[in-house]
Amino acid sequence: MPIEQTFVGLESPAVGRAGAGGHPCQGLYHTPSQRKPRTAVMATHYQIDFSEHYLAEHLARRGYGFLGWNTRFRGDEAHFLLDHALVDIGVGVHWLREQAGVDTVVLLGNSGGGSLMAAYQSQASQPSITAVAGSRLARGVEDLPAADGYISSAAHLGRPDVLTAWMDGSVVDENDPLATDPALDLFNPDNGPSYSTEFVQRYRDAQSARNHKITRWVKDELARLAAAGYHDRPFSVARTWADPRMVDPTLEPTKREPNRCYAGTPERANKSVFGIASATTLRTWLSLWSLEDSHTRAHTHLPRITVPSLVVNADRDTGVFPSDAIAIRDGLGATDKTFHEFDTDHYFQENNGRDDVADLIDAWIAQRF
Repeated sequence: MPIEQTFVGLESPAVGRAGAGGHPCQGLYHTPSQRKPRTAVMATHYQIDFSEHYLAEHLARRGYGFLGWNTRFRGDEAHFLLDHALVDIGVGVHWLREQAGVDTVVLLGNSGGGSLMAAYQSQASQPSITAVAGSRLARGVEDLPAADGYISSAAHLGRPDVLTAWMDGSVVDENDPLATDPALDLFNPDNGPSYSTEFVQRYRDAQSARNHKITRWVKDELARLAAAGYHDRPFSVARTWADPRMVDPTLEPTKREPNRCYAGTPERANKSVFGIASATTLRTWLSLWSLEDSHTRAHTHLPRITVPSLVVNADRDTGVFPSDAIAIRDGLGATDKTFHEFDTDHYFQENNGRDDVADLIDAWIAQRF
């Protein structure tokens, strides 16, 4: 079936068009050729460009519209603010209903987008988002149009949760990536793999403590800067490819390839500059990464999602694990919720994963809408 792609560029209630001409909200609307779908799926991520999402054409060939949507933070997670991103997502939902002629909108929360879309539907249903300290909420964030369905696919429980699960618990000095505690070093052969239950518990405690320590420093630094008339500043977080499950396949066993992460071999990736949160600002840390302050943690939003919901897990995923999918399923407030697992990787490239998940979504939508 031929597919048509329509570029959509729109302003946001909180920010207009850039001087160079770019719209803050941009995406591609995929539809079957010469057809006007009444049901559309919409996918957005914190910072990854989802305009050409891998499921777009698969679902368009099955008769649906698919809006691969980007907020102003595409490629710019270092400056991310949740309330502004939610407003931009709302622009896309409005466009689907008012311009594309769609009756039913289904949010696809894929990977990091799982918690982002959960926060959106939660805020649209029962507003709860607060502004980062010293800021005001973005215009329009308390009046968002809710969607009709929610899909979580290969998704984790939120940016603070995945960062903490992946960050190196052995780091003792945030200003020196070489300063570590050997007794907590995941890659010290004296510690494993395989890792003992006692080591894993100490390591997990150290990871949480590291996140909270950074948050304390961020708040102190914001106060120090404010006293001098400054609003924010950038900083970096090193060594964030060090989840014990990436290295030791006996921890939460699945069909995943051992000693792998999305960036390759964990020990090598952990020394690179390509980890999550490698570039951030103080206010973005509080909005996006802090266990204590961020509203991007799905567990607070899932109970407010009461629309029909589908949760999909990929059993060969090297960064999202079955416990994530199960926690999402159990946390959802919907009475109509379905759980499914596929023998494929995070991007659904293996074992015909993309066609299979598209078929599942097609059947799930057809039964409900």
